[in-house]
Amino acid sequence: MLRQRIRRPARLLAAAAVVALVGAVAPPATPAAEAAKRNVRIVGIGSTWSANAVAAWAANVQANGLEVQYEAAGSTQGRTQFREGKAHFGVSEIPYGLRDAFGGTDSKGARPSGYMPIVAGGTAFMYNLKINGRRVTNLRLSGEVIAKIFTGGIKRWNDPAIRADNPGLNLPARTITPVVRQDGSGTTAQFTLWMSKQHPAIWNAYCRNWNKPSPCGITSTYPRLAGMIGATGSDGVSGKVRQDNAEGSITYVEYSYAINARFPVVRVLNAAGYYVEPTARNVAVALTKARIQDRNPGAEDYLTQILDDVYRNNDPRSYPLSSYSYMILPVEPASAQAQYAFTLDHGETLGKFAYYFLCEGQQQAELLGYSPLPVNLVQKGMEQVQRIPGAQKLNIAQKIASCNNPTVSPGGGNALAKNAPQPSPCDKRGATQNPAGTAGAPQQTPVIAAAACRAGGGNAGPGGSAGPGGTAGPSTTAGPGATAGPAPTTGAPVVDPDTGEVLAAGTAGGGEQAAAVPVSLAGAGGWRLRHTMMLLAALLLLGLVVAPPLLSNSLRSRRTSDPWSDR
Repeated sequence: MLRQRIRRPARLLAAAAVVALVGAVAPPATPAAEAAKRNVRIVGIGSTWSANAVAAWAANVQANGLEVQYEAAGSTQGRTQFREGKAHFGVSEIPYGLRDAFGGTDSKGARPSGYMPIVAGGTAFMYNLKINGRRVTNLRLSGEVIAKIFTGGIKRWNDPAIRADNPGLNLPARTITPVVRQDGSGTTAQFTLWMSKQHPAIWNAYCRNWNKPSPCGITSTYPRLAGMIGATGSDGVSGKVRQDNAEGSITYVEYSYAINARFPVVRVLNAAGYYVEPTARNVAVALTKARIQDRNPGAEDYLTQILDDVYRNNDPRSYPLSSYSYMILPVEPASAQAQYAFTLDHGETLGKFAYYFLCEGQQQAELLGYSPLPVNLVQKGMEQVQRIPGAQKLNIAQKIASCNNPTVSPGGGNALAKNAPQPSPCDKRGATQNPAGTAGAPQQTPVIAAAACRAGGGNAGPGGSAGPGGTAGPSTTAGPGATAGPAPTTGAPVVDPDTGEVLAAGTAGGGEQAAAVPVSLAGAGGWRLRHTMMLLAALLLLGLVVAPPLLSNSLRSRRTSDPWSDR
């Protein structure tokens, strides 16, 4: 017994020695394991305009062991938090250093950084408008009308200027409610930059309400008048517009948000005289005229965009409010005293993430509601990635060759722009109107007979196209009883749907009293109240006819089968 007690500790000591020996001669960790250890979490903050793309890419790389946390707090916060060392990277639609008409100059600070384009897209105008209870999906507006709506110059949907853009719709006398960003926003900056360049008289006059000198220029914080609604973030403004009680509202937001909300966007009039929506192809066409500051890699504005020629692009397919979004990258390690110290390990993770979205990520851009970067900007972007401390130095040419970027063309240029279909003749400014829907609401809206259009070609839904020679769908009219042209000069009184006020006794003169009679969509199909009442009446009649015999038979059967019933 004593011998067994002695042997047991001896065996345990021997086993421990073997384990120690094995551990001492264990093979070194593999490169993959070492790389996994260096994949530290990185934190970014900024743009909501491009947030749907950044969030999708961050979710995709998580499967490869990369943890990317992104907070969509607006471009202003992106620039501020990066400058102050409170984020590893920022995302913004505009660079540092611009003079903000309502916020002063946004300084870059001391942190060394560079800009890298990450995705293209279109600033769209998502709206909530109905005619006789049916959603309008094919609204068209000129740039001047848009500028007047967002500066208080046009207040009702039946304004003569809006009716001129929409000859196929008898628009209701409903109040327009602009929904604007109340936080610092790159989307606001891009929108106000466009207004300041294309409609300076309208924008400058609006800024004078706050005693701002002319030219007013760009701002990231939208100044609001009474009657406007403010909301935070792209989710905030699109969420306001999509509410059932928000009929008559309109906002500016990246195209992807309207697609996700299943809401339509405005077809905007371009310099060629066509109303277009910001599909991936139309954005690609527009941005062929963007001027990129790419001559001096050491310049502070390297790779930033100048969009003046984009606004004026006279290609019929071009969407005027097209632009790029940018990542703000660190080009030197950050101090350990910063809230988010930037080490070489952080740089390696950020580099892997950036290589991913510049390559594979661009293949998903159109599906996400954006437009992919052209190859020349992918190349410039990868060159910027190699400036990140700790990022891998890849062979850029080989990396790009493996990307399958949808803009690659064998003959050079942007394949997406080259293959973009021409707009439908129905989308040309004039007396006809395309019934096809837009963005997240592709269903057609009936147009009055006089504006019916049966021409082919043009876009066919969000992010896609009908292809050359494709059709825009059969022309749809408003059905029996619909008016056939502008608002009739005689007929029943026109009632304001907001207040119940009788605006006019069937007249259609100028000014706000010229309320159009809403189109009757009764002949356009769809389930209505009268259908429900007819169904209920039929069910009640059926019950009155069938129920008594069934009840009588049931009682008779129970008497027959019950042994305790009276005989």
